[in-house]
Amino acid sequence: MAAASGLTDEEKQVSSTDNIHPRLDVYVWDMDETLILLNSLLKSSYAEAFNGLKDVQKGVELGKMWENLILKLCDDHFFYEQIENYNKPFLDVLSKYDDGRDLSDYDFNQDELGPPQDDANKRKLAYRHRIIAQKYLQGLHNILDHETIKVWDDLYDKTDEYTDKWLSSARTFLKECSGENKDAVSSIAYGNTSTDSTNAKHQHVNVLVTSGSLIPSLVKCLLFHLDSLITHENVYSSWDVGKVQCFQWIKERFNHPNVRFCVIGDGWEECEAAEIMRWPFVKIDPRPGKPHRFPGLTSKTVGHYFSVVYPDNENDEE
Repeated sequence: MAAASGLTDEEKQVSSTDNIHPRLDVYVWDMDETLILLNSLLKSSYAEAFNGLKDVQKGVELGKMWENLILKLCDDHFFYEQIENYNKPFLDVLSKYDDGRDLSDYDFNQDELGPPQDDANKRKLAYRHRIIAQKYLQGLHNILDHETIKVWDDLYDKTDEYTDKWLSSARTFLKECSGENKDAVSSIAYGNTSTDSTNAKHQHVNVLVTSGSLIPSLVKCLLFHLDSLITHENVYSSWDVGKVQCFQWIKERFNHPNVRFCVIGDGWEECEAAEIMRWPFVKIDPRPGKPHRFPGLTSKTVGHYFSVVYPDNENDEE
């Protein structure tokens, strides 16, 4: 029998839980051919889908310019030549080996990082991961010279124009998915819900799970202006471990009473992993005229996918 308020005891309990634990939506993104376009430029599949309306060679040239810039930054600023063969699924994976040593005078070219992967070498790798995290927080404008920044800005603008604003519209949608209360979301991710977590009714966080190796993926986030919307802690490489393992880590990390997950990507691997996790999956289709692309994808569409898997929140979509 309904209580005087019009709510059953069960509904009151759910409402009370909602007030204590604001809903948290975790968007699990693929990178290539989802938030950015690169492989489809290099292979010309993006342009060819337009049946002659796009200059195929121009797309390939843009892709090669991006590829060269990514590799140059990886090698020059992010230790990639030294650690290419030591890919890890996320930057903090070796944090327990980092003794907190002051690295301001540390010579990374003389510490003889290499096999075997014993504790000493794991510590050397953890040092590099710490510096990479610091540079990610700094942003490229504080790392690169003026000439390189101009090349980068011009390349971004030309690619965005060529792809009919795919890059900028994907970033805008990512920003929309981020919500406002980023500090509260960060505290929830680390199991601390005692700070700002009750100040917002609905919180959001973006997580990236890419099949590429970790360091180039972090550099792509920086180059494609995603670093202010996806923290380095939220970038995962499934290169060695697979997407199901990464998704399981994400589920454990965001262990929250009112959490909802949604996977957005273009590939079979994230689709299969989402099915295993029983999370909704939005498949990106880059072909012209399709709704699940950029520009095109809307929060209303993603909200529909959420409501199918999480029907209890269907009437609470924003």
